[in-house]
Amino acid sequence: MTLRVAVFGENRHEKVDPKVQEIYPEGMHTVIADGLRSLLAADGVEAEVRIALLDDIEESLSEEALQSTDVLTWWGHMAHDDVPDEIAERVARRVHEGMGLIPLHSAHYSKPFRRLLGTTCNLLWRNEGEEERVWTVNGSHPIARGVPHPIVIPAQEMYGEMFDIPAPDELVFISSFAGGEVFRSGCVFHRGKGKMFYFSPGDQEYPVYRQPEIQRVLANAVLWARPEDREAAPVKIANAPRDWFREGARTAEGEEITRVI
Repeated sequence: MTLRVAVFGENRHEKVDPKVQEIYPEGMHTVIADGLRSLLAADGVEAEVRIALLDDIEESLSEEALQSTDVLTWWGHMAHDDVPDEIAERVARRVHEGMGLIPLHSAHYSKPFRRLLGTTCNLLWRNEGEEERVWTVNGSHPIARGVPHPIVIPAQEMYGEMFDIPAPDELVFISSFAGGEVFRSGCVFHRGKGKMFYFSPGDQEYPVYRQPEIQRVLANAVLWARPEDREAAPVKIANAPRDWFREGARTAEGEEITRVI
């Protein structure tokens, strides 16, 4: 079955910042999408990777478009507030139904991520182009497959603890910086039937998404986050009559009760 991936990008810095235009003249979203296409094809995975931008968000992240999306990557920074609340809620609902979500870098402040985590997602930051080392702390996790230990990023914005998120269900990577800070940079969460992986490296002022190691992490994450082979729907909550869990049980209206989640 074809893996359907949507790469969301604000595409704002690329329009106004000469430094970003020099590093990503085709846009960060294009580099991320091209990396996914190349590595997924090399892995023998049939995939359709499309781009969704803030400028066309009403169409590219419509209800119909999201229903046809298995995994959504999300890069946002300077325009979080421009994302309509109803679309953020739509994305969060699709995650509960089974869609995978990969928030990247400053998407820790994105509306969908904060809705799904329920915390401020605040952190420390400093942008002085310091070296970042991304250390694998869960080598058995599929997202860590084929990833060097550590990944060395020559220059990057520093993200540091404390990172105000719920305790991750699993921690795949932590980062250390030249200034001494550490950060939980690769965090796994489960919400409803959906899987989420937050990955912090990727500030717009540095060519992080051009690094093969980073592209490998993203491809692994997309494969891991793809929906399970089951109905794409929220976990059901219903009025439960006595003995609802017994074979042949029926509702007050006479409908047979299913126990499949």
